[in-house]
Amino acid sequence: MKWLLLLLSAGKLGKIALTGGTMLLSMVTYSFVFGWRYSVGFVLLIFLHEMGHFLAARQRGLNVGAPTFIPFVGAWIQLKDLPHDVETEAYVGIAGPVAGTLASMVCYYAAESYESRLLLALAYAGFMLNLFNLIPLSPLDGGRITAIISPKVWWAGVPILVGLFFWITSPMLLLIAILALPHLWSTIRKDSAMAMPDRYYDVPVSTRWNYAFYYLGLAGYLGIMSYQTHRMLPG
Repeated sequence: MKWLLLLLSAGKLGKIALTGGTMLLSMVTYSFVFGWRYSVGFVLLIFLHEMGHFLAARQRGLNVGAPTFIPFVGAWIQLKDLPHDVETEAYVGIAGPVAGTLASMVCYYAAESYESRLLLALAYAGFMLNLFNLIPLSPLDGGRITAIISPKVWWAGVPILVGLFFWITSPMLLLIAILALPHLWSTIRKDSAMAMPDRYYDVPVSTRWNYAFYYLGLAGYLGIMSYQTHRMLPG
């Protein structure tokens, strides 16, 4: 029994070590480009975003791994149990941007109170990061949320991703495009490996409208705050 408890404790410590270690690695890596103060704040914002997903998944009874970080890629949580229906997927999907937005708002109001350029820059990064994640394209959070409206909404994210690529030409956008292709294909071919059974999308129309309202409201708010914060930043 003691050995079993030790193994369980080691497993929990291993998860904490994995999250803490990859967070520290990201902080150190980002610090070479942005300085350590900004890097610590930026990684913490990502952590809070991911914890939104983590807590929402646990609330819905899903087995989920602790957040894992990769520098200049971001972070993710591993869902060991697949959502039972599209509403659960949307609920877990929107929890990350909501938590990330709240964390960014704290930075924004703290920046105003203390006249801190660092906190203002972090607030801007947080608003933009969460807004980017709301692009309606799976596997981004926006794709998981808009799936409850219709997976065909994902095609609206294609021109956004293409436009962003020509604007900033980031390899990360190419990676997202590659990961999105099977999901887009599943909207055309029902026999695709990524296609879900029809009962997976069986939710009341009112629930679809509710999530559409939450999604558009959150995206609109993040767009406004990103623009306002960018205007406040010094040149």
